[in-house]
Amino acid sequence: FGLGHMIGVEPIMLRPSRYAQPGQGGDADLKTRDLRHELLQAEAAHISKIHGQTLPPSEGHKTGDSKLLLEQRSTGEDGESETKRRRILEETRQIDAESSSDDVADDSSDDNSDDDETAELQRELEKIKRERAARREQEEQEKAAKDQEKRERDIALGNPLLNTKSDFNVKRRWDDDVIFKNQARGTENKGKKEFVNDLLRSDFHKRFMR
Repeated sequence: FGLGHMIGVEPIMLRPSRYAQPGQGGDADLKTRDLRHELLQAEAAHISKIHGQTLPPSEGHKTGDSKLLLEQRSTGEDGESETKRRRILEETRQIDAESSSDDVADDSSDDNSDDDETAELQRELEKIKRERAARREQEEQEKAAKDQEKRERDIALGNPLLNTKSDFNVKRRWDDDVIFKNQARGTENKGKKEFVNDLLRSDFHKRFMR
């Protein structure tokens, strides 16, 4: 055991940090920087090849120019993408606004068409009511005229002073005013009266016994 264990003091141990922060040095940062440098050199070499120039790897100013060109290109691409995104958003907003305005216009046109149809139906209903009322009034007038004509005809026929077409000639028999009219009725079929000298067989007795 050490001296610290003998006197009851815990030894202090230095613990390394669990996470290495970027930029604190190390193989990873060196590797990242080397890869970026190689990428910039390759980009510069490609550009020089296109333009028909040769670029030594040791020329730092051209490497810096290629690095600047790469950064500008990335920045330009980011700007173009941002511009495209804004344009797409603006077009989308315009389309939404147009569609919403079209919907509102369609709704308003539908409402207007419904109102027009309702007004047309109302006018048609009023027209039908007026026609029925006029026809009913005409029928009542015709009926009243017929009743009045019938009443006047009955009055004219019932009053002999107004009925000039009536015949005052009375058809009568010549013997209607005779005093003993119809006295001989029933004697046409009566048999000849015979005299019977027997009271039991006489006509009077027969009628009495009936």
